[in-house]
Amino acid sequence: MTTYLLAGGGTAGHVNPLLAVADGLRARSASDEVLVLGTREGLESRLVPERGYELLVVDKVPFPRRPNGYALRFPAKWRKAVADVRRHIRERGVDVVLGVGGYAAAPAYVAARKEGVPYVVHEANARPGLANVLGARGAAHVGVAFEGTPLKRGEVVGMPLRPEIVNLDRAAAREEAAAHFGLDPDRPTLLVFGGSLGARRLNEAIGASWQEILDTGWQLLHVTGEKSDLVDPGVAGYAVRRYVDRMDLAFALADLIVSRSGASTVSEVSALGIPAIYVPYAVGNGEQRLNAASAVDAGAAILIDDADFTPEKVRTDILPFLQRSDLLERMAAAADGAGTRRGTENVIEHLDRALAERPRA
Repeated sequence: MTTYLLAGGGTAGHVNPLLAVADGLRARSASDEVLVLGTREGLESRLVPERGYELLVVDKVPFPRRPNGYALRFPAKWRKAVADVRRHIRERGVDVVLGVGGYAAAPAYVAARKEGVPYVVHEANARPGLANVLGARGAAHVGVAFEGTPLKRGEVVGMPLRPEIVNLDRAAAREEAAAHFGLDPDRPTLLVFGGSLGARRLNEAIGASWQEILDTGWQLLHVTGEKSDLVDPGVAGYAVRRYVDRMDLAFALADLIVSRSGASTVSEVSALGIPAIYVPYAVGNGEQRLNAASAVDAGAAILIDDADFTPEKVRTDILPFLQRSDLLERMAAAADGAGTRRGTENVIEHLDRALAERPRA
């Protein structure tokens, strides 16, 4: 029996790949034990127990960014966090650790090294976080989701994806998807979404130009986000949803996607071979633009800056785009090879190699 400790969390971008790997390990061998290390504050505190995994808790200890009172308290807090993880590793007989970034990953890397346990790093974003930058230096193997990610010894393995995405047959599911959203399976479909909370810029631009989109012969599936106040006009061919719990069906129906370019979104869209127009979120450190770069370079996607995505931009750039079937076909062909559905298997292979290479007592 092998005991795995999967460390990380905070956001869905960290938790979902971690859970995909956990599910892959559990499906491969019911006799192995899969534990998750996270914080009380992160999304993992809810999602991990819901998925049926035991969550081991470590205190959230951010690295200090400036000299202040917290910086003085940091060394003691950090030592305690590492000691707590070391205790978990010893008491649970952990054989190998996977870190995906986030507050729980950093002490897990240090604790694993001190306990003589091999660890593997997976970085979901094209611009790596500090925990993984530091952790990669001593890792047995380092996997990245995107080509060009500046992480030491990084190997492109793709993103661990949800089973419903990995196993999706878009053509076979198109009829069901159209019925689910009340749309026509025979008409081309533009899917617009901005994440669970939505994207104001996308909602405003599409909300002011939906009629012109329908006039091209396309239909529109618009996932606005739960906090949106966009009014549903209730017309045929324009399906407005605040939230969609079957994104696999939304992807099955989509012939073109307009969305933000979070790491999971780009990985899922690329794995499914769907052409995309990405509108990177303008706040942050620019990682969304970098996440989309490989798909853009492959010819599978184009970028539009957030500030430029207006109703007028939809009319002048996207409407003519919808009528270029030749261009869409080329993008679809390019998209077919831009991603991988084997991210989970590739990360598990890194874990297997780390176990095989560890020194024996």
